[in-house]
Amino acid sequence: MAELVFFYGTLMTPFNRTAQLRIDHDLVFRGRGTIAAALFDLGIYPAAVPAPDSRVCGEVYEMTNRERVLHALDEIEGYRPGDPATSLYIRDLVPVAMAEGTRVQAWAYFYNAPLGRAERIESGDYLEHLKVR
Repeated sequence: MAELVFFYGTLMTPFNRTAQLRIDHDLVFRGRGTIAAALFDLGIYPAAVPAPDSRVCGEVYEMTNRERVLHALDEIEGYRPGDPATSLYIRDLVPVAMAEGTRVQAWAYFYNAPLGRAERIESGDYLEHLKVR
């Protein structure tokens, strides 16, 4: 079974951050999908929090080198597997509804700090919110 990861913010294609992290060659695009979450604009990046009645749009990638990719993502997302309580984001395996109708399991990062007055992105689509495509 393929190991998948779900990106909903600045790790998506238009931002080219996976190349900056030097993990782009370890990721194979598998399609767009949605997860059960609510999306918020924190200014320089978005935050998703689990929400069963809301959807967040994003991209699904297969990891060809799971350890390398997750290590790089954990660092950039401020996730400490040994200390999740103080992590900025938490990594969790979640169901993703793919655009073509299938369901897969993928790793996603959820915000783990107070949202303050962050604006809710009602569409659940960060690219649409920024008018980037």
